[in-house]
Amino acid sequence: MTAETRSPAGVLPSGEQFEISAGRQHATIVQVGGGVREYVVDGRPVLEPYAADRMRDGAHGAPLIPWPNRLEDGRYSFDGTTYQVPLTEPEKRNAIHGFLLWQPWEATNRDADRVVMRTLLYPRAGYPFPLGIRISYELGPKGLMVTTTAENLGDRACPYGHGQHPYLSPGSGHIDGCTLQLSGRTRIVTDAERQLPTGREPVEGTAFDFLEPRSLGETRIDHAFTDLVRDDGGRAWTRLWGPDGGCAELWVDDSYGFVETYTGDTLAPDRARRGLGTEPMTCPPNGFASEDHVIRLEPAESVTTVWGACLS
Repeated sequence: MTAETRSPAGVLPSGEQFEISAGRQHATIVQVGGGVREYVVDGRPVLEPYAADRMRDGAHGAPLIPWPNRLEDGRYSFDGTTYQVPLTEPEKRNAIHGFLLWQPWEATNRDADRVVMRTLLYPRAGYPFPLGIRISYELGPKGLMVTTTAENLGDRACPYGHGQHPYLSPGSGHIDGCTLQLSGRTRIVTDAERQLPTGREPVEGTAFDFLEPRSLGETRIDHAFTDLVRDDGGRAWTRLWGPDGGCAELWVDDSYGFVETYTGDTLAPDRARRGLGTEPMTCPPNGFASEDHVIRLEPAESVTTVWGACLS
């Protein structure tokens, strides 16, 4: 393992670890990036973990703010002004997953079964808008619930999008032996070079039709899905049955119109296809540029989004 991926003794790449528990459930939330490093029930991973002494890869478990996924050329327009942000995926000439992946967060309101993470996104070149962000991670009878609130702290409107990047766990081993069910009736098609949207297509009859549970096998997926099938409570579900018979589930409320599904094929060999990236998103890839489902936050206005995970 290289020095770039493992930390010196006593210094964890993800910073301080905040553990919460409730009955058979346990989760660890981290200081760096404010995300979830692990969530287990009866010792069985629901969200695929990463080691405490290893740098997070693939945005593992992290909030994606103020936009999820890719932004073409790092450029967008809002209220008549064009903005340029740094290219954080330079090989594809994209900016990806916002600004908070490596920012330290503060843990507040700590209880045995709940922790609230807070941070402030300060104005910066390309995004001169201050945002206050609060994320509550709570364990309850129905699993893990993650509630994110963003507030515009500035004196003018700002664009906002939210996502998060957990990976559903097969229990052990690879996801190839799993059965998968996705709620998306429409796939956002992307180009091979830059993974930017080129159109949409119904999943029915295609290799990406997992509306009914079926074997995942060697299918490679790295696409956002929309037109989500929802239950009577407005939730859309992704379900991954592992070879052990356990089913890791993730749901999104109606504030999320998109779920990115990623089979992890481009991760390092020891990490590839060991979890299913299941990313709640309020806007699609390149949303800031296309202005598709971008949230307009007026001064002092806030927006709250909720997703959760459980084992059945």
